[in-house]
Amino acid sequence: MTENEKKQLVQRITRNFLDVLILRLIQTEPMWGYKIIKKTEKLFEIKLRHGALYPLLNTLEYEGYAKSKKTTKKGRVRKVYTITPKGTQLVDAYYSFLKEQLEKMDLKEEAQIEENCGLPESSS
Repeated sequence: MTENEKKQLVQRITRNFLDVLILRLIQTEPMWGYKIIKKTEKLFEIKLRHGALYPLLNTLEYEGYAKSKKTTKKGRVRKVYTITPKGTQLVDAYYSFLKEQLEKMDLKEEAQIEENCGLPESSS
């Protein structure tokens, strides 16, 4: 796999799991929006726009996965986000699911087992 292909794969995964990645970021330390944007850019080479991030943060907060608190630092008011226990459960569930999928037996072996058991093959 070339470096470019690897970069594209990381970016695709990041876009598809952006909610979980943001939860993981605020799990490591409380962060405000601009810091989340900069960390995402540095770690995943994804340029997040404010118009994409803040609606997602609002959704995560509304659904109980994150919470925010307004703080003042150097005279500036910032909305700092932290993960909730429900958010931690979501991150853990994603991790467990992905780990399970990656550790599953080879799909060719599974197809052979289905064939031996007389199960119909799936059409997908």
